[in-house]
Amino acid sequence: MNKSRNKIIELKSISKSFDGETVLNNVSLDIHDNEFMTLLGPSGCGKTTTLRCIGGFVIPDSGDVLFNGKSIKALPPYKRPVNTVFQRYALFPHLNVYENVAFGLRVSGTPDKEIASRVGKMLDIVELEGFEKRDVNSLSGGQQQRVAIARALVNNPHVLLLDEPLGALDLKLRKEMQIELKKIQRRMSITFVYVTHDQEEALTMSDTVVVMNRGEIQQIGTPQDIYNEPKNAFVANFIGESNILPGIMHEDHLVEFAGNNFECLEGGFAPLEPVDIVIRPEDIKLTPPGIEVLNGEVQTVTFKGVHYEMIIKVYSDIWLVHSTKAATPGEIIGLSITPEDIHVMKKSEMPKITRYTVDSEAALTKGGNSVD
Repeated sequence: MNKSRNKIIELKSISKSFDGETVLNNVSLDIHDNEFMTLLGPSGCGKTTTLRCIGGFVIPDSGDVLFNGKSIKALPPYKRPVNTVFQRYALFPHLNVYENVAFGLRVSGTPDKEIASRVGKMLDIVELEGFEKRDVNSLSGGQQQRVAIARALVNNPHVLLLDEPLGALDLKLRKEMQIELKKIQRRMSITFVYVTHDQEEALTMSDTVVVMNRGEIQQIGTPQDIYNEPKNAFVANFIGESNILPGIMHEDHLVEFAGNNFECLEGGFAPLEPVDIVIRPEDIKLTPPGIEVLNGEVQTVTFKGVHYEMIIKVYSDIWLVHSTKAATPGEIIGLSITPEDIHVMKKSEMPKITRYTVDSEAALTKGGNSVD
């Protein structure tokens, strides 16, 4: 996060329950001017409810929402300095592109000349010049989304809230629109708060990622921080793929897992404290087997285009390895890791961790609980 930016929105200890079930639990969050912030997490984690608290569509049971230091908790959505783009674009089918974008300006009594200027500017920004008279029903999904964004931006909001706006698009178009949304945000120089469950989407577009689970914030950081330095096993597992193994911290910079002691960079744990070990599959190097490295039996090898994905059994643990070099199923291979590759963290209270297991035919399956 760029600390030089001014805070524009503050969530202060927000909590919310529906039908006795806690959806948000004491959530506090600062959102900065010109920031592209993404709320990321599995279904039911509280990210959309957080967005709706900012937009005024949900009133928190406790806590406060501040804009530029002043409470807006009691303000209805139409009086807040934000606009929202939903997954369902809710365009008016009886109005053409121009009139859809101009709708809010007409409601507020903006003069026609100013409407024409502002609508023209917005259509230029979203690259829909020449589409003014088009029927919105004749547009592609990506074009409809651009109309919805232009309609939200034409009112000059300080903050644009986007609730999974790419969810209805196919994969190719989603990737194209990720780039376009970031371009629009930079060109407009306003704050975007974006909700998604798609990790790649969050890492691609965001200045700041907020990982949520069970109504609580797990970690806030840049995409690089979130991926390279996850705070707990849930974050490590949700952002990319990880090997998450049980370990014991013997002393500072010495941890035991997979039947061996390893040097690591972390310290500050209690003697013999149980910990979670996270190792990214791309950080593991394949070597000839030997006493200086972990040895395992290759179970499966899958070609992924830029690398091979291998499942390797080490003692009772199943490791996921990404390498540009392929081993052979049944081969005994060495696994080499450095202290920098070993991430030690407090035992997670999150039980929903994906584990890799191998069935009797050595086929890869993902076991454990799902992250609904």
